[in-house]
Amino acid sequence: MTGIPAEAFEFYDHLAVDNSRDFWTAHKGEYEQFVRAPLSELADLLEPEFGPAKLYRPYRDVRFSKDKTPYKDHQGCLFAAENSLGWYLQVSASGLMVAGGWYMSTPAQIKRYREYLLEYGGAELRTATKGLPKAGFTMGGDQLKTRPRGVPEDHADIDLLRHRTMHATRTWEPQAWMETRRLRTTVAASFEKLRPMIATLADIVGPPE
Repeated sequence: MTGIPAEAFEFYDHLAVDNSRDFWTAHKGEYEQFVRAPLSELADLLEPEFGPAKLYRPYRDVRFSKDKTPYKDHQGCLFAAENSLGWYLQVSASGLMVAGGWYMSTPAQIKRYREYLLEYGGAELRTATKGLPKAGFTMGGDQLKTRPRGVPEDHADIDLLRHRTMHATRTWEPQAWMETRRLRTTVAASFEKLRPMIATLADIVGPPE
């Protein structure tokens, strides 16, 4: 594995200027060679450690969107963990992004998540996420603006109870090391830092249904 070449980021720079079918038809070979093939190779190397990988399609679903540009401005890859959680890897004009956590929630999962925090507290989850900001990750997720019904405003875990999803993200601007074998070790190390949070959340929220 030699990494993701500079041409991958340049491809998305050009796509941002001309997101059209004509451009895509003329440059699809560049997308396949510089974006999709290297990312697919990296996914194959990481699958044994982080689960089955799925490379997303480059085409946007514009049926219900006011934005009718036909192509995504990034290439994403998802590694599936238990209970519909997972790790995420993305290449775009901005550079490289790694992320992971609880992205899609169901009412059953949110109910289990809140019940767990109300009964056992948030100490385990805080321990699992404590080192992420220092490691360069930004915590995020869908959150209530106020609080769940019936939970007092001064509850010790009100910040956690507001979450309906939870994930952490780290990004790098395009750099020369991304074209080397260091890419694999960097992504793997970053994914490993996310593992305690993903495993803890997967246990707490349970299956989607």
